[in-house]
Amino acid sequence: MGNLLSLAAGGVKSALAAAEELELDVQSLTESLAGPVWADWGGLTELILRFFLNVAVVALIVRVFYYPKSKRRDYFVTFILISISVFLIIFLMGGVKLKTGVALGLFAIFGIIRYRTESVPIREMTYLFLIIAVSTINALDSSISYVELLATNLLFIISIWAMESNRWVKHLASKLVLYDNVSLITPEREGELIEDLKKRTGLDIQRVEVGAIDFSKDTVMVKIYYDPLVNEVNSVNHVGRLPKVG
Repeated sequence: MGNLLSLAAGGVKSALAAAEELELDVQSLTESLAGPVWADWGGLTELILRFFLNVAVVALIVRVFYYPKSKRRDYFVTFILISISVFLIIFLMGGVKLKTGVALGLFAIFGIIRYRTESVPIREMTYLFLIIAVSTINALDSSISYVELLATNLLFIISIWAMESNRWVKHLASKLVLYDNVSLITPEREGELIEDLKKRTGLDIQRVEVGAIDFSKDTVMVKIYYDPLVNEVNSVNHVGRLPKVG
């Protein structure tokens, strides 16, 4: 009699477990047939808040730190649009459980962008990498609080301000000059070379470096370092020859 009761109890448990599994399968099938969710208001709010936070931080970085020195509107627009693109791609792909490795791979793809029309200066490439990093952090992980997210963005801004400020590191601009007096390039006549270059260029030259020498044409490539008259970045400072026409 006891064995029969035990068998009956076991059968009831098995039947209940099978019923629960069947109920879960039916529920999953119903949800899959129902199609995508048309309105996830919580996710939409999260997207809007993070999007405007990202745009505000990136616009602040580009407008306050990058643009005043470079005055390059084309890069200004490029940085903003790349930031928006990276943010939306990573945020929306995160909705389908994007793995961290895939996100970092996408980050690396955007990070090696090169423009075929012209060589991108190192400062612009640095800001491009920085903009991609900020946009990735703002979009990738939704588990951290907004306080932590704001603190992270604030650390980015403080770090950029510290590096761009002349209070910590004295900035010397540099320029390549094709010089036509080879007789002054010897070490003992460096003072005369600097004075002659100061007189010709009108710049406050601090030091010089001597490069390639052409004795047949009495010319030498000299790199001069000087205190800039204005706090701007000259995009043609390192051009060593005139571009070809036609």
